[in-house]
Amino acid sequence: MRFRTFAVSLLALACVSGAAQAAELFRVASPNRGSWEGAIPELGKQAGIFQKHGLDLDIIYTSGGGETMQVVISGAVDVGLSAGLAGTFGAFSKGAPVRIIGASSTGSREIFYYVPAKSPIASLREANGKTIAYSTAGSSTQVGALRFISEYGLKDMKPTPTGDAVSTTTQAMTGQVDIGWCVAPFNLDLLEEGDIRMIGRLSDLDHLRKQTIRVQIANAQALATKKDLFVRYLAAYREVLDWMYASDEAMQKYIAITGLPESSVRRMLAEFIPKESLQIDEVKGIPEAMQDAVQFKFLSAPLYEKQIGELIQIGALK
Repeated sequence: MRFRTFAVSLLALACVSGAAQAAELFRVASPNRGSWEGAIPELGKQAGIFQKHGLDLDIIYTSGGGETMQVVISGAVDVGLSAGLAGTFGAFSKGAPVRIIGASSTGSREIFYYVPAKSPIASLREANGKTIAYSTAGSSTQVGALRFISEYGLKDMKPTPTGDAVSTTTQAMTGQVDIGWCVAPFNLDLLEEGDIRMIGRLSDLDHLRKQTIRVQIANAQALATKKDLFVRYLAAYREVLDWMYASDEAMQKYIAITGLPESSVRRMLAEFIPKESLQIDEVKGIPEAMQDAVQFKFLSAPLYEKQIGELIQIGALK
């Protein structure tokens, strides 16, 4: 009996060891370290979900969608989260080896704009001639700034690159830029304490409210040679999302990673990032996104249907 128990233990150990050995390296770039969306790979890795699907994630962090695009194009990573859709259209049209493998954020509810409490600016509509922050060229925040300028007639407003949300806060609070951008839950504590005032949200724009503004992009060569890894990655990603919204465990791990106040994280989930915002199975609002890409000169002309079919590979990976 003791021998049988020992043999079963050895078999179990061998299975665990074999699973660990089978885990294949998969490289992911994520902007805005500490954001809920950007934390999905790290939380999933901590929980062992990616390992369960045979993936050993190597995660790097960038300062925005534009930088993420560059590391994907270079082949330094396999997947980039949260790349701006308009910027992705533009890169693809120029021959960059990028493919869309999933949506990353839809509806624009998590991005808001703010000013220091003492600023005289009361709303985005009266901010003509002011500077408005965005992260990097080609990002969803750049498109957001340009869309506000267009829809509100703010021809003298000056979009200004400021990097990630943390860097932007420093620049907004020190007067280097008039209007900061942020992604919840960052700065929700400053809002609650009255240090800053929210003067608008990206979802205020009807044009963007139902549109996928950020996507997950893959290096085309990596996708062609390692398709099975991408299928497993997306399956694991969906499982991580389910877990993140099913209980407090993921939220507590997220708080431990970021050091953010629990009240801010709970407000984020209640008011800014419902689960449907992070769905990955459909890129929504493609005609509107294409309009933005042409209007704001990411594209010289809309992509053809055949080109869109080549760029968006979601169906092929299900």
